[in-house]
Amino acid sequence: MSETIAILGCGWLGLPLGAELVRQGYRVKGSTTRAERLPKLADAGVEPYLLRFSPQPVGDLAGFLENTDVLVVSIPPRAGQQGDAFHPAQIAALAEKLAGHGSLAVVYMSSTSVYPDSGGETTESSAVLENHPLIQAENELKKTSLPLTIVRFGGLMGYDRIPGKYFIGKTVTTGEVPVNFIHREDAVDVLSEIIRRKIWGETLNAVAPGHPVRREIYLKNAAQFGWEAPRFEAPAAPEPFKIISPTRLIDRLEYRFRFPDPLGFSYAL
Repeated sequence: MSETIAILGCGWLGLPLGAELVRQGYRVKGSTTRAERLPKLADAGVEPYLLRFSPQPVGDLAGFLENTDVLVVSIPPRAGQQGDAFHPAQIAALAEKLAGHGSLAVVYMSSTSVYPDSGGETTESSAVLENHPLIQAENELKKTSLPLTIVRFGGLMGYDRIPGKYFIGKTVTTGEVPVNFIHREDAVDVLSEIIRRKIWGETLNAVAPGHPVRREIYLKNAAQFGWEAPRFEAPAAPEPFKIISPTRLIDRLEYRFRFPDPLGFSYAL
């Protein structure tokens, strides 16, 4: 009998992940906060659930978790809309409901934004911003003592998410800042490999190993799609940056990136 994977948040990344896991032979449950999206989940072979956290759960969370082997938490923080405390409160409410699910493993999708700009290489051992909402959320899940792996993603790109699209004709002072991006296809593969290999008890940075500067990417996107290129100006002061290392992820998963260089990312408008 195949394992059951539940994906809490079948959005831009969660739904393609669900479709891939279905293709691999897993039973997959998926949640959305919008009723009109339920048919899209079903079309992908994902058992659809209508769930939201406000911050307490609303919907059939018990049924969603029942007989589930792995829970993937892919709830976007949306701090700008709800405030910094909202997402940690959502995850705290979820963590409370996970009590009694001792056989359940959890994958939490976090972000490399939890690291301060160090001006150099950043690894999983580097200092984090302790008051960051995602660190608070990570800590809430750690309290459950369930098998847990935290994946800190860089900027998720690919398909309709094209970095240069957001800077058409604009003035940019961050042109020499290196990027920490990952293509959605690699993000799906990384999560699938964690589940397949049962990699628990880890914190992994998920970014492409290549770190070109923003100017190179924006200019290539403009040439690719016929957009007006941004105008690049030197900043009044050096722009802060960090270079996220994916070495631990590559070693732990024996992972080979489909898109190791963001200058080679594929897109589809």
